[in-house]
Amino acid sequence: MPKQIPLALPALEATGVLDDLRRIVRALRESSRQAERRLGVSGAQLFVLRSLADGRALSLNDLATRTRTHQSTVSVVVKRLVEAGLLTRATSELDARRVEIRLTRRGRALIDRAPLAAQDKLISGIERLPRKERQVLAGSLRGLVLAMQLDDQPAVMFFEDDDAGAKPKKKSVRRVGT
Repeated sequence: MPKQIPLALPALEATGVLDDLRRIVRALRESSRQAERRLGVSGAQLFVLRSLADGRALSLNDLATRTRTHQSTVSVVVKRLVEAGLLTRATSELDARRVEIRLTRRGRALIDRAPLAAQDKLISGIERLPRKERQVLAGSLRGLVLAMQLDDQPAVMFFEDDDAGAKPKKKSVRRVGT
C-alpha cells in the first residue's frame, strides 16, 4: 500500500475552505429541493415570497435590496411568481411611476406553511458575524472571485435556471433556483 503524502499547510487550508463551501452549497441545494417538493416553488422563489411576508408592498428595487440581489435577477423570479398567482404587480396609488409587488392570498397561505429558506439562514449567519469578520470574509470572497476570473459573471440567485423566459408548469411554479 502506498504511503500517504502529508498535505502542505496551504492544501489543508484550501480543503477546509472547500469543505465549508460544500456545506453551505449543500444546505442551499437541499432547502431548494425541499421547497420544490413540499410547496411547488424553488428556494429562490420561497426566499422572495418570504421577503414580502410583512405585508408591505415593495418596488422591484426595494425587493432586490431586501433579497440582496440585482434587480434583473429578482425580476425573473417575480415574473414567475406573478404568473403562478402568488404575487401581484400593481401601479402605486401614491406614485403612478412606481410598480408595487405584493403577496396574493395564495402566496400568503404558501409562506404560512413554509419553512425558512436557506438564504434567510445564510444572511442571518453572515449578519451575526462580528463586523471585522464580515469585512474579512467579503474581501476574501472578492479576492477569490477575482483570482478565479469570475468577476464578469452575473451574481444570480442560487441555482437559478438559465431559461429565464420559460413559463411555469401548470399547478406548480417553474424552478428558478435558490
